[in-house]
Amino acid sequence: MNTNRRRFLTTSLTGGLAAALPGTSIGSPPKAEIESTYAKLDEILLKPVLKKELFTTPVVIETLELVRFKDSFLCHVRTKDGAEGWSFANDGPMKTFYPVFVNRLQPFFIGKDARDLEALLEEVYVFQSNYKFQSLALWVPVATIEFAILDLLGRIAGKSLGQLIGEIHHTAVAFYQANSERDISGEEVLQHLQQQLAESKTKALKFKVGGRMSHPEFPPDRSVKLIPLIRKIFGDEMHLFADSNGSYSTAEAIRIGKLLQEYKYEIYEEPVPFDWYEETKQVADALSIPVAGGEQEASLHNFRWLIAHDALQIVQPDVYYFGGLIRSMKVARMAAALGKECTPHISGGMGYLYMMHFVSALPNAGAFHEFKGDNKELPLDCKTSSLLIDNGVIIVPTGPGSGVDIDPDYLKRYAVVKG
Repeated sequence: MNTNRRRFLTTSLTGGLAAALPGTSIGSPPKAEIESTYAKLDEILLKPVLKKELFTTPVVIETLELVRFKDSFLCHVRTKDGAEGWSFANDGPMKTFYPVFVNRLQPFFIGKDARDLEALLEEVYVFQSNYKFQSLALWVPVATIEFAILDLLGRIAGKSLGQLIGEIHHTAVAFYQANSERDISGEEVLQHLQQQLAESKTKALKFKVGGRMSHPEFPPDRSVKLIPLIRKIFGDEMHLFADSNGSYSTAEAIRIGKLLQEYKYEIYEEPVPFDWYEETKQVADALSIPVAGGEQEASLHNFRWLIAHDALQIVQPDVYYFGGLIRSMKVARMAAALGKECTPHISGGMGYLYMMHFVSALPNAGAFHEFKGDNKELPLDCKTSSLLIDNGVIIVPTGPGSGVDIDPDYLKRYAVVKG
């Protein structure tokens, strides 16, 4: 194994965790070593994330509602004392999963003390067997609720979302230019990237390789042509990342990964399907380029395995798909304990707002993060940030809660969603 990849792994566990799983030519890590690593990670998972000590009196939730205008969803929470919090939903999934919010989650939170949010996230998982909805159906609605409650708590305490879940390490977030196009020629992708970079002026970019989730690539051999071409055009100073979205078998993923190494790419995302845990590790063990993943992961326990076995060098929880900032911070803390980076995946129109607050509190944040554009239809007021990219960077809002307010007159267009 090439040990250059271990620049992300700084603990004495390096050697044992680098070994492959059963079925490869290299033996498994010693059982005692893995058990010791698990014990270390389990201690981290038990440590509280939310700074409950900021609140000395109960914060009882009186109403918690999902409101909708066309295909835009917001969550509104209000306490018995009249304090309020708002959040932006991930509208795409919420169009499908709003009944889960209204029928299975909303009733659970009414009457609860918002200070207990961290414990409530665990309780709601088993409430009415909600665990059977594991993944986006459960965690996107839960994240929407968590963001609103955190906004509420932040406004009460006069703290930003990042300050509620950690210490502030980053006051601004540097972004990479992401291109999500497939099924067009490499030359067309290149042209579009040049246009996008001219606007964003980012210092890093990511593009798609492969055909997505094992589908054949079109045009054929597009990726093997595009990988060297992009390096040639953008030069050695550009930070380059490639995202497979689970396109490859283990052997093919390794072949493409070696080409990425040859041209000095820095991140190889989801080389095999996201739930191929052992195969992900086999690819990572065969390459020096850091392997990233986790955007589709819904389980803390699975992240624990991926981190302990060094199957991922960069963890990418999606703050919507994974159920919010608190659960995502637990993943980031486990990664930090083993010297790994956290570069969260982002989804949804306003998802970048919550991602920025999350990154602001990460000591082990990656250098560049994904920007998919804001929701320009919402009239927002943010007194501490333009929320716009300036030379590849966005300032993180420092106001209380999310730091963002929605025009009250515009909010009148929204109606409460019923079951």
